[in-house]
Amino acid sequence: MLPAALLAALAAGAAWVAPSLAQNKAPARQQATQQSIVERGKYLAQAGDCIACHTVPGSKIFSGNRPMPTPFGTLYAPNITPDRETGIGKWSADDFYNMMHTGRSPKGYLLYPAMPFASYTKVTRADSDAIFAYLRSVPPVRQASRDHDLRFPYNNRALLIGWRTLYFKEGEYQPDRSKSAEWNRGAYLVQGLGHCAMCHTPINALGGSSQERAFQGGLIPMQNWYAPSLTSNREAGLGDWAIQDIVDLLQKGVSNRGTVYGPMAEVTFNSLQFMSDEDVRAMAVYLKSLPADQGPASDPAEAPARADVNQAYSEGRRIYAARCASCHGAEGRGKLPHYPPLARNQSIGMSSAVNPIRMVLNGGYPPGTRRNPMPYGMPPFAQDLNDNEIAAVVTFIRTAWGNRGAPVSAREVNQLRSATVE
Repeated sequence: MLPAALLAALAAGAAWVAPSLAQNKAPARQQATQQSIVERGKYLAQAGDCIACHTVPGSKIFSGNRPMPTPFGTLYAPNITPDRETGIGKWSADDFYNMMHTGRSPKGYLLYPAMPFASYTKVTRADSDAIFAYLRSVPPVRQASRDHDLRFPYNNRALLIGWRTLYFKEGEYQPDRSKSAEWNRGAYLVQGLGHCAMCHTPINALGGSSQERAFQGGLIPMQNWYAPSLTSNREAGLGDWAIQDIVDLLQKGVSNRGTVYGPMAEVTFNSLQFMSDEDVRAMAVYLKSLPADQGPASDPAEAPARADVNQAYSEGRRIYAARCASCHGAEGRGKLPHYPPLARNQSIGMSSAVNPIRMVLNGGYPPGTRRNPMPYGMPPFAQDLNDNEIAAVVTFIRTAWGNRGAPVSAREVNQLRSATVE
């Protein structure tokens, strides 16, 4: 047996050593916790698609100065790297949250609503802090942010007070306790970080949109794309979509119901493909629940036969057989999932013909994603077909096989051919 004195000495030594070990472990735990917060912040920044505005393609991440054309002039997204002179290196977590929550900079000036603070105000403080921690972790870039180039009087920030009075409601997302946790998670992501309403809600001449018309679809200014309604309406809503089809469209860019192109392809590439299956499904559950704004869709098969099968229709059918049927099928049924069906396709017959005209003119590819690494796409026909020919084939597609879209004129095609900005 060990002498009592030695046992006492060992006990005393143990009492002295143990706190030292605890102190050594504390920084490691703190570092692991901080790294976890940064990783969560990266995920949330991807969910918010911050890179889309704050990074010029090919430039260093979040270094800013990407131009955003608007009907009022050109805005330039700022540098949000942690550079202390030209970025947000001097900001605090409070500064960042207040900006997200109120749409005001740390210096107090009002932000233009191209920054989706009307959606980001719904983000919780914990999520805001995580995003800020991630932004603080990226390499700082010394690059001054460009001044906005707005026409008078839109360059007067004081006018934003009126815009905010009409269209901005400050406040974090409040769960609807009558709904499931999954539904509320989806609502939080769609209404908040996803800021889906910015594109999928009609925008008026002041650049504002009303809550009453949220998600009812609208033309995206200066980009010449139409963001379809996400409500369960007769135009192109999601009410009769399967949840998995919505999930696939968001995550992969392709599904059995359609394919993403244009601005939405960028959203899938930068943001949605990186989100968890659980979060994307929650978004799909919420989107599918949006109420109809024009009543339930009726069955296209019940539509009466069109009486305007004229020369343009016949010409369009000929062009379709020669140019389109090899991929989309002689009867427009498509080849799933890569070549979407055109027959009885709600998005083909929307009130706006912008998207089908754009696709025939410019073609396009859905984004290559982790779940769909080698997507199939559509070639452009702007060089092969004139305005009358494109109008004819789009008219045929919009009126054949039970589709009930209005005919398209050569003038509409020419306007998009001239104005299209990729």
